[in-house]
Amino acid sequence: MITNFDKLCAELEKQELEAPNGVASVSTYAQLLAIYLYQNDLCNAKFLWKRIPQNITSSNPEIMAIWAVGQKLWKKDLAATYHALAAFTWTEPVANIIQAVEEKVRERAFNLIGRSYSSISVDTIVLMTGLSREAVLQICRERKWDIHADGVTISPTPPSQPAPLHTSSEDQLFKLTEFVSFLEN
Repeated sequence: MITNFDKLCAELEKQELEAPNGVASVSTYAQLLAIYLYQNDLCNAKFLWKRIPQNITSSNPEIMAIWAVGQKLWKKDLAATYHALAAFTWTEPVANIIQAVEEKVRERAFNLIGRSYSSISVDTIVLMTGLSREAVLQICRERKWDIHADGVTISPTPPSQPAPLHTSSEDQLFKLTEFVSFLEN
C-alpha cells in the first residue's frame, strides 16, 4: 500500500499538467481526486472535478463515486460519507487511497469527538465513525474513554496532542463574517 500520498500527489499533478492536449488519463484523475480527499483538501478536489472533461466524468462510475464521497465530506455529513465509501467496489490503485481516506476521516471524527464532547451517546459515535457499536466500544476502551454504567453514554478525553489547525479560507471567511455580524448587532 502506498503511504506517501504527498509524493504521489505531486507526481499526479505533474502528469495532469504535462498531459497531451491538457487531458490526463482516467487513472490520473481518479487517484488525484482521491488523494485530495485523503488530504482533506476539498477545495482542490472541487476544482479538479470541474477541470475533468465531462465525457470522462460521465463515462467513469469510479470517478463519479469518488466525487460522491467528496460531496459528502464537503457537507460534513459523516454518516453519508461512510455510506458513499462502502457503496462502490473500488479498483486498484484507487482502492488503497480510498481505504486510507476512510481511516483518515474516521480518525478525524474520533479526534473531533475527543476535543468537542464531555459526554456523547454510543449511537452518535457510531454515526460519526461508521463503525459497529462493538467496534466503537472497543476503540473507546483503547482510548481510555469513560464508558458510563448505562452502557449508552461515553465521556471522551481530549487527544493528548492538539490537532493541527488547518482551516480552509472559506471557513475563516465564514467565522469572520459571523464575528462582524455579531459586533454590528
